[in-house]
Amino acid sequence: MSDTQSPSTSTMHAYRIHHFGGPDALEFDSIAIPEPGPDEVLVQVLAAGVNPVDVKTREGHYPMIRDDALPYTLGRDFAGKVVRAGGKHALQWRTGQQVFGFVGQGQGAFADFVVVDATALAEPPHTVDIATAGAVPLAALTAWQGLFEHGLLERGERVLVHAAAGGVGHLAVQFAREKGAEVFATASGDGVDFVRSLGVDNVIDYRTQRFEDIARDMDLVFDLVGGDTQSRSWAVVKRGGALISTLTEPSQTEAAKRGARGARYTARPDGSQLNTIAALIDAGRVKVRVAQRFGVRDLKQAFARIEAGHVHGKLVAEAGRTETGR
Repeated sequence: MSDTQSPSTSTMHAYRIHHFGGPDALEFDSIAIPEPGPDEVLVQVLAAGVNPVDVKTREGHYPMIRDDALPYTLGRDFAGKVVRAGGKHALQWRTGQQVFGFVGQGQGAFADFVVVDATALAEPPHTVDIATAGAVPLAALTAWQGLFEHGLLERGERVLVHAAAGGVGHLAVQFAREKGAEVFATASGDGVDFVRSLGVDNVIDYRTQRFEDIARDMDLVFDLVGGDTQSRSWAVVKRGGALISTLTEPSQTEAAKRGARGARYTARPDGSQLNTIAALIDAGRVKVRVAQRFGVRDLKQAFARIEAGHVHGKLVAEAGRTETGR
């Protein structure tokens, strides 16, 4: 991530992995600045979200990035400034214009510059700083697509969001609330009060309460936990409802028993959806919680914070930040 408005050389810095492994697998490399294709835009990265998928990818546990993709630049989402468009299909983006986006499965945003498909970009919300904007795209698109594209959530329906205090979860409960759904959520410790502060009344402390005793007849369960929590969630899905997960494929046997749907999905870039989300943020209807900010050289610390768990909101790395703080 760079403080320079435009590339003055042909190289840039990037955090990459050459092999899968622990913290030492993350290397600070000097590599060629990528060239945008005809439908792409070269963006100077000013801030990048730090997400659990970055740790999974580093460890080799993310199935969409395998050995044949190495060396691989990590970092899935960002905010920054347009350097140049690659061709006539990307000319809606002007040099110097601020943008934010999700890179999909391509080379990532823990770098001074990143190349992104023009349709994946949107103008960031104007009511938050550029670092906060950089923490939004992946979590927000994951939440939006899970609830509305895959979960088909409608006004007046009941939804249970697991891990509601996390990066994806804290946005999901707000999107569902804005849709007019009746929202139930699981969290623990001070995460319970945090989720309540987002306008959710039905917050279940999973350490002291069984969600099956409180959340019943759900039209949708949005699973961000997996494992036993996912298996137990079938008990609260109503007939004809859905269990949608970002992690593992829900049991199709259990789905069939209930005449329900069960699906796992991977979020995709979508600039149009980001425009809608930015408008909600600017209108004050959705709040983005940045739990901690890191300097570019502190990414290993940021990864360690992800691995420690129970992050309430998002983590972000900022260009030009020299120390870690809130």
